[in-house]
This record gives sequence, structure tokens and C-alpha cells, in this order.
Amino acid sequence: MDELEAATVIEGDASATVTDAAKESKTRGTPKWETQARDRLKTAIRRYSKPLADLVARDANEGDTRLLVTDFLCDGLGFDKYADLTTEYQVKGEFADYGLRIDRELVAFIEVKRIATKLSTRHLRQVEMYAVNEGVEWIILTNGAVWQVYHITGGLPVVIDLALEVDLLSDEPPAHKVNQLFYLSRESLKKRQIDELWKARRATSPASLAQVLVSDPVAEAIRKELWRQTGHRVDTAEIVRLLSDTLLRPSGLQG
Repeated sequence: MDELEAATVIEGDASATVTDAAKESKTRGTPKWETQARDRLKTAIRRYSKPLADLVARDANEGDTRLLVTDFLCDGLGFDKYADLTTEYQVKGEFADYGLRIDRELVAFIEVKRIATKLSTRHLRQVEMYAVNEGVEWIILTNGAVWQVYHITGGLPVVIDLALEVDLLSDEPPAHKVNQLFYLSRESLKKRQIDELWKARRATSPASLAQVLVSDPVAEAIRKELWRQTGHRVDTAEIVRLLSDTLLRPSGLQG
């Protein structure tokens, strides 16, 4: 995966499953609006599977991919084409593919690539600074089939976290796709439910876990337990070094 500029930190694991909070609620307390949004998504995923497969088969260009993305944003995710979507959103003389509004408030930028494009973090370069300049927290990157949602935290360094990813053409059960895409629905975004999903994902990311493992309290607890079990005294600084060199880097927990 390509790296963003040095001032950018990327956290998150695209292969991680959505947390339990993302699972579809089957209790009687499920709000009517949520049930309707999920049903709409389920129908749209089924409806657009063939058009998506057709785009892949003919290696459709970016323009044709955008047409399908627009339809899915409206039919599946519940956005109004005229009130909520702004194409070629201008930011300081450059243009994002879409600006996404809810009740006139800009909440996300959407970058669309042709259906055959394998999405990667380098594509975020095109919209990352748009989001920072406009104070927008969310970027949606899609090729029509794969949908990735990133949270942007401004400042130095800029921090980018992958909040969710779903592939509409994957073999995953439709309910799993609905559970993830639900957070992109207009209804859910308006209630900012994706914020909690992002916070949970970030809190349990490899980088966060690594930071906890090399913290002073954990290193001190390990020092005491090593003394109890082995009778050998190890300095906490040495424990931190050993954790970093022998456990974290080989397993990919530290960058």
C-alpha cells in the first residue's frame, strides 16, 4: 500500500470486521427509520449487483462508474440527488468529485475511481487536503463496488483512520454488507453513528494496542511479574525496548 506524505498517519485495518455495534439489531426496540434504511439498502445491494458486474465485465470508465455511484447514493443510501449531492465541489480552485451535504451541512467528500481501479491510500491525496481545508471529517473512496470510509483529523500530523470497508461484489452475506453500509446511510450519518464505529476501530487498532503495551504502567507490571517468576530484575526501559524489537515490529503492531 502506498504511503501518504510523512505528515500523515494512517491507522486501521481494512480487513478488520465491523464491531458488534455494527450488527443488525433484531430486537423490538429497533427504530422504524433504521429498519427502513436497512431494508432499502438490502434491496439496493441486490438490485445493483448485476449493473456492477456488467461495469466490471466491460471495464467501464470513470464517468460510467460515477453514474452508478450517484444512483446508489440515492436509491441505496437515501440521499437526495439535488439537495444532498454537489458534483465537482470546488475547493481553492480544485475539484472533489462530490461534496456530500446533510441539511445543508457539508459532511463528507466522495472520490470516485473507475470500476477496475484497486483503491489505495494514494488516492486520498486528491481529497485529503480538501477535507482539511474545509473542516470536513469524512472521506468516502469508491470504485462503485468497493466503498471505503476514512476519518480525517486535522492538525500536524494529519491522522487518517479507515473506519469501514465493504465490497458489494464480494461473497460476504448480504446482511454483512448492509451492517457496514448502514453507517453511510443518510439517516445514520445524520445521527453521527459512524463516529462511535470509528472510535471503537481506532481504540483497538494495532497502533493503539502497541502504544498501550509499551506504556509505563504495563512495562512496570511486566517488570514485577518477571521478578516474581524468575527472580531476575529487568529495567523498565529494557522491557520497552524488548517489546518493541521482539514482539511488536515482527507482528506488524508498530510502524
